[in-house]
Amino acid sequence: MQILNSSLSKKSGLHPRNKHHSPYDFEQLICNCPDLKQFVIINKFNNQTIDFSNPVAVKTLNQALLKHFYHVDVWNIPDNYLCPPIPGRVDYIHYLADILAESNNGLIPNGKKTTVLDIGVGANCIYPLLGHQEYKWNFIGADIDNKALKIASQIINVNSLEKSIELRLQNNNNHMYKGIIKPNEFIDITMCNPPFHSSENEAQKGTERKWKNLGYNKMKHTTLNFGGQHHELWCKGGESAFITKMILESISFSNQCLWFTTLVAKSEHLSHIYSELKKANAISVKTIIMSQGNKISRLVAWTFQNETQQHQWSSSRWQS
Repeated sequence: MQILNSSLSKKSGLHPRNKHHSPYDFEQLICNCPDLKQFVIINKFNNQTIDFSNPVAVKTLNQALLKHFYHVDVWNIPDNYLCPPIPGRVDYIHYLADILAESNNGLIPNGKKTTVLDIGVGANCIYPLLGHQEYKWNFIGADIDNKALKIASQIINVNSLEKSIELRLQNNNNHMYKGIIKPNEFIDITMCNPPFHSSENEAQKGTERKWKNLGYNKMKHTTLNFGGQHHELWCKGGESAFITKMILESISFSNQCLWFTTLVAKSEHLSHIYSELKKANAISVKTIIMSQGNKISRLVAWTFQNETQQHQWSSSRWQS
């Protein structure tokens, strides 16, 4: 098992190719998104920032970052849908590129020959947007929420990305890959940011702890500044149960997918995940420790293909 620590690469903890190591240049961002100006404040260190407890401010910052750095001109989601922090999300994309490169003689496979499956793409469609803009990959985004897919479809269409990002509805809540990956279809790598709470109450308490740790006073109505529908934030059994189901189902697609990956929010779940991967007979397992500020997350990747099979995969998929 291979465990990598991303925090060794740069002081910020972000991936070396991540564009967000430096503080935000708000003047530059406002040029791309004038609406951001009304949310910019001066903190106690005399630096420009925004109030990250304000969901509208966070969404507007995202719009500015996507437009300035990733040329996504139009991005908007309704209230109460997950509004993701861009630097952490693009880190996941860069580590996917590194994993694929290891199966391709150290070269990142760029372009439309690479297909990525995002399980739980959500209304924000953030991973496909970032992954396509950074590496020109094709994406399949799957979700159980038809309304979320309609919102994501609007984002895709308005940015003219219909040929690069395809959305698929998962009709069975108990499945991740089944019903999404088609017969004789090949996926180079999958990704997932699973719901990590086991109940709505647990999600609420987690938010309250976050605000307390950040030094915010308790608000009358505790809100998630990044929003989120219930299926985006919690599920029965929580993160561990979700990933266990994902591992078991991945066995059936061992020949159709080179790498499977997922984020793991809670380190105490790793031992169980490793145990399940061993029982599933995964040939190779990688764990990448990711950090952004004080937030630590983990990326766990596994494959059922040995080195020879991985070389054959890269030759037929990316070098032909």
